[in-house]
Amino acid sequence: MNFSKIIPPFFVAALLCVICVKTQAQLCTGSLGDPVVNIDFGTGFGGNTGYTPTSSYNFAGGQCPNDGFYTITRQSLNCFGNTWHSVTADHTGNGAFLLVNASYAPGDFIVTRVTNLCPNITYEFAAWVLNILNRSGIKPNITFTIETESGTVLQQYNTGDIPETFSPLWRQYGFFFTTPVNNPVIVLRMRNNAPGGLGNDIAMDDITFRPCSSIRLTSNINGNNGDTVNVCEGLSGIYNVTGSVNGIYTSPVYQWQLSKDSGTTWQDVAGATSLNYAAAPVMPGAYWYRFTATESNVAANTACRIASNYVAINIQPKPVADAGGNRIYIIGTPITLNGTVTGNNAIINWQPPSYLSDAAVLNPQAEPPADITYVLQAASPFGCYDFDTAFIKVIKGIFVPNVFTPGKDGKNDNWRIPFLDASLNAKVSVYNRYGQQMFYCQGCIVNWDGTFKGQPLPAGTYVYVVQFSNGYPDIKGSVLLLR
Repeated sequence: MNFSKIIPPFFVAALLCVICVKTQAQLCTGSLGDPVVNIDFGTGFGGNTGYTPTSSYNFAGGQCPNDGFYTITRQSLNCFGNTWHSVTADHTGNGAFLLVNASYAPGDFIVTRVTNLCPNITYEFAAWVLNILNRSGIKPNITFTIETESGTVLQQYNTGDIPETFSPLWRQYGFFFTTPVNNPVIVLRMRNNAPGGLGNDIAMDDITFRPCSSIRLTSNINGNNGDTVNVCEGLSGIYNVTGSVNGIYTSPVYQWQLSKDSGTTWQDVAGATSLNYAAAPVMPGAYWYRFTATESNVAANTACRIASNYVAINIQPKPVADAGGNRIYIIGTPITLNGTVTGNNAIINWQPPSYLSDAAVLNPQAEPPADITYVLQAASPFGCYDFDTAFIKVIKGIFVPNVFTPGKDGKNDNWRIPFLDASLNAKVSVYNRYGQQMFYCQGCIVNWDGTFKGQPLPAGTYVYVVQFSNGYPDIKGSVLLLR
């Protein structure tokens, strides 16, 4: 859209506790398109955004403009002895709004020229307005007019007096008009019918134009009773979405669209130009589909499109279960299973629950009497499922070999301690006959090759110490290194 002249101000903004109400002179009987004009006053704090006020209004920084001044801000707090509502956001909660303290003389406060509309198309005009005064005073009264460049009035709507409210209340005012057949350029005029003074202070946000049609478009997912499908990651397939048209086009052009951000933006699906489309999303996410329609002679102008309702295919991510790997259990010394699950609000369970302190937590203690395999199961709220296993080897004690022959012949070359579970965090030390430490590791898989600082040690007897921190008794002994 091209806004060649914008003359704002008389609006004021306020929104802390926000209620929104929609008030329109008529209703669209068919489908609407996306806003083709959307004046939302940006997202920044304060500052002149390029709007040119009439001679009755001047820009002022801050959050509390005086009579005849306006500002563009994200909030307005504690103004004029709290006679204004304190407002912390625009009506959508994520941007700025136009805030105006009305001038004393009634008159136009916005006059703007709008181009690139579609000819002979009905549009919905709408704007959100908030009376910022929180007590009795002069009530804002606005007339919206749509006219041709020559001044012919196409449509007009008056809000009537906008009353004060106990808490901030955004009201959406709107009406419908049809663009001329040969020249869709229009002029939007907003007139403040009330004088300034004690009251008549307003906030305004999101001035929009949306195409409206008597034709109604509807989207459906074949074989599904509702408009939403939830399916787990890895189990999705092809979903046939179908459009229907309640009305008559002379030469229609259809286009399916996809949104991956919950309808914030829509992208045309390449080649999807019939009333049927086979959707096949794979990766986790929310996939919204809808189709648009317009006549072929104006199809190049997206401002002419109307859109159907959307249908949603939600690929729900499955949780990821990790049982923590295989473990060694020394009878009499309980071990803690190291389960982890990624995924929001997953329900977990160990199977079988036998010999576990609690089968519904990720890290239960286990004391099985014999070898066992535990399965960690995880399920999302949508029933998406994953599992992992952990084998528990049960031993009566730890056997430490007392001889090894590092000869690089592949036979007993390294000193290993079978079943010394790394999770025991044991400290393993080996000393020569002079008490010098030749080998050390903690919480490791012991696999010593008989060297010290990369050099082979001489044959002989070495003393080892295995120290535990979980209550299991330390092990001491000697190991013979033969060459």
